[in-house]
Amino acid sequence: MLNEKIEELKEELVKSTQEVLKIKSVEEDAKEGMPFGEGVSKALNKTLDICSKLGFKTVNMDGYAGYAEYGEGEDYVAVLGHLDVVPEGDGWVYPPYGAEIHEGKIYARGAMDDKGPMMAALYGLKAIKDLNLSLSKKVRIIFGTNEETGSKDIEYYVKHEKSPVVGFTPDAEYPIIYAEKGITIFDLVKDINTSGSANTRIKYIKGGQRPNMVPDYCEAGIICNDVQNIIDALDDFNKKNQSKIEVEKTEHGIILKSFGVSAHGSLPHLGKNAIMQLFSFLAVLDMGESDLADFIKFFNKHIGFETDGKSFGVGLQDEVSGKLSFNVGTIEYNGNRVVSKLNLRYPVTFKLEDMLNPLNKTLEGSGISIENFEHQKPLYFPEDHKLIKALQKVYKEQTGMEPKLIAIGGGTYAKEMPNIVAFGPIIPGKPDLDHQANEYIEIDDLVLNAKIYANAIYELAK
Repeated sequence: MLNEKIEELKEELVKSTQEVLKIKSVEEDAKEGMPFGEGVSKALNKTLDICSKLGFKTVNMDGYAGYAEYGEGEDYVAVLGHLDVVPEGDGWVYPPYGAEIHEGKIYARGAMDDKGPMMAALYGLKAIKDLNLSLSKKVRIIFGTNEETGSKDIEYYVKHEKSPVVGFTPDAEYPIIYAEKGITIFDLVKDINTSGSANTRIKYIKGGQRPNMVPDYCEAGIICNDVQNIIDALDDFNKKNQSKIEVEKTEHGIILKSFGVSAHGSLPHLGKNAIMQLFSFLAVLDMGESDLADFIKFFNKHIGFETDGKSFGVGLQDEVSGKLSFNVGTIEYNGNRVVSKLNLRYPVTFKLEDMLNPLNKTLEGSGISIENFEHQKPLYFPEDHKLIKALQKVYKEQTGMEPKLIAIGGGTYAKEMPNIVAFGPIIPGKPDLDHQANEYIEIDDLVLNAKIYANAIYELAK
């Protein structure tokens, strides 16, 4: 019944999706009533206008978020998604805000992340409304506007509105992401008074782009007397360790250039850390007794090329989400102070103190301190949770595929609001086009998502 109604609404669904996709909703400077800029505000207003025309009550929360609401009661089921997009970048075959259809695909930035899926959810609710199906709870389709650059939208929402009793976000992949590791980002900092011996002194070190990326490049400027000795040692090191560190001669010494392999900070074992590769070689050099040498020795001893935190004393692991991930993301040393940004993601059945207590113990006596600590709690729904069971049931009925549960090291929009789990829209076997050039959503998949979401909303709210 619901699926037949969605088929009837298909043409309208496609048209509405195209309307929203044609708006460039990248964050810009704030204006009055437009906390994330004009484009984002335009996308929100257009979406709420579509919702109103479909017969839903709509609310615009001062430009931070908006929602379409249907049904009665205090408790509500939520579908949470976002209308903001990342910049389009280069390499597009079709205009990134043209929303053109080619070979059954709608091409546009945001087609998959996350405007298309949110339109699918909206039309899923429209099908329920048109069929006048009885619900025991209200339903809200919540349109966020700042997922890509900070999630201040949902921070604002939860301050002003009660949270849903259950819900999902169509902003990840199928079947269901039921576990997301706790995420920490912080600096390890040490003041440096001495940086090497009279013969070999490190002038600077810089490497990495962001804490949540395995660094693929790091360099160090070294003032030294015996350049050839270092070059010989480097040749030997590269051969023994299959490393890629190059040397460039300068007026007063050399620049060491370390090349690694980038990977996401949640999967550091898939990359090769250019910072730790360089540190491994620097330990070979005779820098004498110095603060910087002590810092480098500490990193080599307690981190090295490990990506699970074992030698740091934080090698946590559970059956649900696996091992803790440990990534040294950036390094900066300017002669007086060394700062390294780390990204640690701990398993979902542990608490923050389970990681922090042994971490601090390892740091004792090193002169290294923690600064700028950021933390996002883990998200974990037990396998027998009613929300998980309901979504598994719907997914199997609608796709015929096994509703396997997924645990990830990354974080989804589900972490921003209580009682939400990530559910779709990427179908197993289909490419992940989020943030890529030529992002598209297949019209057949848009319709399939609408059917899945309609049935999921009904299952949760009936």
